[in-house]
Amino acid sequence: MHRFFASLALAILVLPPLPSPDHAAATVDGARVDSESGWTWPIVPVRVARPFDPPESPYGAGHRGIDLAAASGAVVDAPTSGVIVFAGVVAGRGVVTIDRGDGYLVSLEPVSIDELTPGTRVTVGEPFAIVAHGGHARDGEVHIGIRLNGAYVDPSLLLGALPRAVLLPCCAARPPLMG
Repeated sequence: MHRFFASLALAILVLPPLPSPDHAAATVDGARVDSESGWTWPIVPVRVARPFDPPESPYGAGHRGIDLAAASGAVVDAPTSGVIVFAGVVAGRGVVTIDRGDGYLVSLEPVSIDELTPGTRVTVGEPFAIVAHGGHARDGEVHIGIRLNGAYVDPSLLLGALPRAVLLPCCAARPPLMG
């Protein structure tokens, strides 16, 4: 329960507000690209295989991203616009990291890194990588992790998986107890 409230507090304090229902959005190959926030899902159709599970402490156990079901060899679209700052092998798997330039770093794995070069600019929704094998994600899955100023955040808050929270009245008036 503590992790839930910590994630909620982080989302309220740090993340930008979700776009309003009447703002412009485009569709690229079946995925909605949010023109206001500049984010889209890297794999379409979206099927979350393992959700974000933040650790209770910076070095604690948890899942610092989302695993998406994706066939090996499937195309990975850039989830946001930015510059590739890392494309290499980490612990036997291909990893790419995109820097948005505003504090957000987005990492995807396992992906084929043969055609990826640090310094290359990518545009949201642009096909730029291929799902590969290896890493902690199961075969047929790709992991996306997003950091904001060094702290991991739930990718679904930026990519559009969660509906807006609606606050309901807390304590409705009750008739007095007869006794």
